Amino acid sequence: MSLLFLVHWAELWFRVPMDLDLVIRNGTVVSASDILHECDIGIKDGTIVVVGKNLPARAGTEEVNAGGALVTPGGVDSHCHLSQFYDPGPGQEQKTQVTDGNIPAEFNFAGDDYESGSRSAIAGGTTTIMSFAVQYRDDESLKPVIEEYHKLAQGKAYCDYSFHLIVTNPTPTVLKDDLPQLITHYGLSSIKIFMTYESAKLSDYQILGVLNAARSIGITTMVHAENGDVVEYLTEQLEANNMVQPHHHGTSRPPLVEAEATNRAVALAELMSAPVLLVHVSSALATKVIRKAQTRGLFVHGETCPHYLFLLAEKMNQTGFGGAKFVCSPPLRETSADLDAIWQGVQNGTFTTISSDHAATRYDHPNGKMKGFCNHGPHGKFKYIPNGLPGLETRLPLLFTGGVLSGRISPQKFVELTSSNPAKLYGLTRKGAIAPGMDADITIWYPQDQFEPFRLSNDMLHHAIDYTPYEGFEFRNWPRYTFLRGQLMFAEGKLVGPRGAGAFVRRTPSVLAACKPATQTQWLN
Repeated sequence: MSLLFLVHWAELWFRVPMDLDLVIRNGTVVSASDILHECDIGIKDGTIVVVGKNLPARAGTEEVNAGGALVTPGGVDSHCHLSQFYDPGPGQEQKTQVTDGNIPAEFNFAGDDYESGSRSAIAGGTTTIMSFAVQYRDDESLKPVIEEYHKLAQGKAYCDYSFHLIVTNPTPTVLKDDLPQLITHYGLSSIKIFMTYESAKLSDYQILGVLNAARSIGITTMVHAENGDVVEYLTEQLEANNMVQPHHHGTSRPPLVEAEATNRAVALAELMSAPVLLVHVSSALATKVIRKAQTRGLFVHGETCPHYLFLLAEKMNQTGFGGAKFVCSPPLRETSADLDAIWQGVQNGTFTTISSDHAATRYDHPNGKMKGFCNHGPHGKFKYIPNGLPGLETRLPLLFTGGVLSGRISPQKFVELTSSNPAKLYGLTRKGAIAPGMDADITIWYPQDQFEPFRLSNDMLHHAIDYTPYEGFEFRNWPRYTFLRGQLMFAEGKLVGPRGAGAFVRRTPSVLAACKPATQTQWLN
């Protein structure tokens, strides 16, 4: 959204309300298309009402000086996992009932819940998160799943939130009754399906049914694309040769496994004329498949994550079991050629969003990363390690330092990938831009000449996880202030806003993921 058309400076003074609650002054305001220098933002009742210069303020108006600093829309992290009991791996699926909005103590939960995860997000400049509500194989309907996750999040969050539905059992009830109500009744407009993990993966037949149903009601389908059968076979072969240490996780999921599934997902989506988003893309091969589909005019979107831009598989080669900290799926790749390909995809538009895929569990915990070691022989077994890395808090600072300040991407591209595009893709109509009528979700960075670079340690972060994969990384900026709907939540390294300030956000259909007309409409519902 361009800021230049909003209002002419000469007319602005006469239209500005005099009773603004907050004015952010003199900032360099960045949108996905423009940069406005020495600009003011006027906020009333949690909403941006005007963007201009020299805005008037009454006696009670709060004023924040952002002189010399970049001011960006609050981050929108469209892919994270919080309060999730479900770890899709062999023997790792667990289910419990939430009755009071809390995870039962006997579950011995090892990850981030909505309190700690949203706290970490807001401290890293992210004001809206989208996490996952998981349908289990024996769940015949999605309705109880949605209700359960509302209980887990309500009253706990420091930032706004919404859900994606993970569909593992696409029953007739789910396809014909539940999905049509997602948008109208529940305010949700996206689902996720898996092509891997025995406890979650769908057959091609099931995927076609889901895509057909999703297309007909305007739902965006997210796809975890790895060939589960190939992963299972390779894992068995590795175990037969006693190749079970953490670094062999990557061997079991080579780039071809991701690329084949990505190609198949694109083909199935084209057959159903359904828009899809390929999540957490990690390799040059999969990126090439997505780019080719896009050049053919298909509505195929790509998402990648900071760990596929900054980390390599060598991190899993640590002595002992330390490499387990870096086990995720798809895995970190072996060569810098894959990192370069992902960066190129970021720069040329192949990737619509950059999300954290925060799927964190503690390292030193029997239900965390050590689950792959306990009772699994002297070296442990990689297939029992819960997949995923922490990254909610570090997503924006990493991309600001390693992307914007390094010259790899512009400030506008940064905003596009981390805020504006996720908001558009997932129907967050009041998020992702600094413009009148939008929620006053705003991140103010430090003036670059006033920021002292530092090396990160985990004790600086606000999550509930006992490590960060970015330990020792140098950061050259960090959010100074984070505002959620006009309320200051994080200021100069300290959490200042209250738990429970975050609220559930109802969403509309995507404005990016339109459907391509089918070539064989006579047999599509």
